[in-house]
Amino acid sequence: MKIAIGTKNKAKVQAIEKGFQQHINEVSFQCLKTESNVSEQPFSDQETIEGALNRAKNVLRMTNADIGIGLEGGVTETLYGMFLCNWGSLVDRNGNEIIAGGARISLPTEIAEGLRKGRELGPLMDEFTSKTGIRQSEGAVGVFTDGLVTRDVMFFHVVQLLIGQWKYKKNQF
Repeated sequence: MKIAIGTKNKAKVQAIEKGFQQHINEVSFQCLKTESNVSEQPFSDQETIEGALNRAKNVLRMTNADIGIGLEGGVTETLYGMFLCNWGSLVDRNGNEIIAGGARISLPTEIAEGLRKGRELGPLMDEFTSKTGIRQSEGAVGVFTDGLVTRDVMFFHVVQLLIGQWKYKKNQF
């Protein structure tokens, strides 16, 4: 089975590869940078879902893969503050479009304020931690959970939800 991944982000790629390798014996992966067709910083669940779905559809169109996967991280405002959100989509050649969401954590006020001013989370986190490439490694979730849940682990959960729904749907026909 060929899986097309709509990103080259290390944390997202790790999550997808690990998820599929646990459930499918012969699998190959192709990673391509794809457009999400949403803001660089998705600012709602809806926009983050659209980004994930667009990445999955775009990478499937660009390849001869059996499945396209898109993962998207974003933020969403609530009555209790701004929260990190993450969504994924799996699209296959049979026209199935599957969506799943993952963990949420509240963001510190100083990070939320920067986002509200139009900044993007990745560069904000690099600045906040005095590191570079946070989005490629532990991510904001890793920083704010003291490393207990990292970005790849967070997205791995989303990938498991996608695979599980896809397998269920396949077995229903």
